[in-house]
Amino acid sequence: MIKEQYFEEYNLGASRQTLGRTITETDVVLHAGQTGDFYPHHMDAEWCKTQDFGQRIAHGTLIFSVAIGMTAGDVNPLAFSYGYDRLRFIKPVFIGDTLTVTVTIKETRDFPKRPDHGMVVEGVAVLNQHGQTVLACEHLLIVKRGPANPQVTDPA
Repeated sequence: MIKEQYFEEYNLGASRQTLGRTITETDVVLHAGQTGDFYPHHMDAEWCKTQDFGQRIAHGTLIFSVAIGMTAGDVNPLAFSYGYDRLRFIKPVFIGDTLTVTVTIKETRDFPKRPDHGMVVEGVAVLNQHGQTVLACEHLLIVKRGPANPQVTDPA
């Protein structure tokens, strides 16, 4: 869905939550093939039985990719991603876990490189079916300012 939203229209504390998505063995195997990460923590069920978690864990990069994809339902043509900060893999995700993602507007600030845009910082929290946070990060968005609200700059 396309939804135009200017920088000034982002409200601190506003949030949205995705529906759930279950991580499957196919997800893990495909991600290993795409990235070349065949580390035994992800691929060797028997070896994992001898380790702390007792079972295979999904790649952190898989969980990050899936979670961000889950949040990408709305397209704002006035915004673009500037990247991600403070990415943490907090708890392991196992095959069969179901994830939801909550995105909350944490901060808005000027963006000096483009005075006609501002920066929006979204907090991204990925939770498993037990309500435990498994991944957290900040998504940085550069968003066009509204026509009546260009940033005032000092010419001196």
